[in-house]
Amino acid sequence: MPLVEVRNLVKRYTPDGPNAVDDVSFDIHAGEMFSLLGPNGAGKTTAISMISTLLSPTSGAVTVDGHNTQKSPMDVRRVIGVVPQELALYDDMTARENLQFWGEMRGMGGAELKREIVEKLALTDLTDRAKDRVGTFSGGMKRRLNLAVGLLGNPKLMMLDEPTVAIDPQSRRYILDWVKKMSQGGVTVLYTTHYMEEAQELSDRIGIIDHGKLIALGTLDELTQSVGQHETLVLTLTQEGGGADLAAALETHTDILQAGADNGEVVLNVTSAEASLASVIATASGLGLSVRTIEIREPNLETVFLHLTGRALRD
Repeated sequence: MPLVEVRNLVKRYTPDGPNAVDDVSFDIHAGEMFSLLGPNGAGKTTAISMISTLLSPTSGAVTVDGHNTQKSPMDVRRVIGVVPQELALYDDMTARENLQFWGEMRGMGGAELKREIVEKLALTDLTDRAKDRVGTFSGGMKRRLNLAVGLLGNPKLMMLDEPTVAIDPQSRRYILDWVKKMSQGGVTVLYTTHYMEEAQELSDRIGIIDHGKLIALGTLDELTQSVGQHETLVLTLTQEGGGADLAAALETHTDILQAGADNGEVVLNVTSAEASLASVIATASGLGLSVRTIEIREPNLETVFLHLTGRALRD
C-alpha cells in the first residue's frame, strides 16, 4: 500500500470560483522522492496544505500511512514533517529555542527533545549558532533551520514546499544536497518546485501540475519519452520585445509543434532543430527581428511542459 494516496482531490476557495486543485490523484510510495512541478499559482501549495491537514478539501480524499486526513488529522500529523514556503520561525528566539518550541508543539519533550535538538542542529550545520537569535541569521541559514524544524520527530513523510525560493546559490545547493541525502536515507519526500532542474535532479517520479490539474505523471525518462524525439530550440533576440510576435508567427509552421515567449527568450518545441533553424531565422528577419543567440536542447521537462500546455514552464 502506498504511504500517500491522493484521490480526486478538489479545492475551491469560493462557491463560484475556479478549482485551485482540480480532481488530482496520485500515490507516493514509501522511500520515494516525489516532486510536484508547476508554475507559480498552479496549485502546488494548496495540494500540499490539504495533504498536511492544514486545509480541508472541497471533495476527494487523502490518506497518509493509512490515516484519512479528514477523519484522523492528529494521526497524520504524527507521521509527517512540513517545511512551508513561508518561514515558520521566530526571529527574537534563538535557533535552539525555536526547535524547543516547535518540538513541544509536536508533543515532544524531556530527554527525547533535547537529543533531537542537538541532532537536528548538527544535521543542518547550525550547532555553532544554536544560541544566536534567528533574526541575525542569513536567509540560507533560516531555510536550514526551517528544515531542522520539519525533521523533528523523524517523520515518515517530509513535505517541502518551494524550499529554495529567494535564497543564494550556495544555500540552494546545500538544501538540494541535503534533500538528496535525506531521501537516500529512506525518508519519503514530497517536494514542490517551479524549477524544472530541481525536479530533474532530485526525483524518482514527477507530477506536473498546471491550473490545478495534474497533466502528467511519471519518471523523468517516461515524461521525456512521451514527447517523442522532439527537441527544444531556444532563441534570444537582439531587440527587446518581439518574442511574442515571433512565437505567434512560428506557430503556423508545420515543423514547429509549439512556440512560446518568456523573459526575452523564444522557446520552440520542434521535430528537428537543425531542419527548422533556417525558416525560424527567416521568419524573424521578416518581422524585422535579429536573433542574437541560439541554443538546442535535448528533450527535458521544459519540452514536456511546452508540449502539454503550449507555453514555457516560466510563462
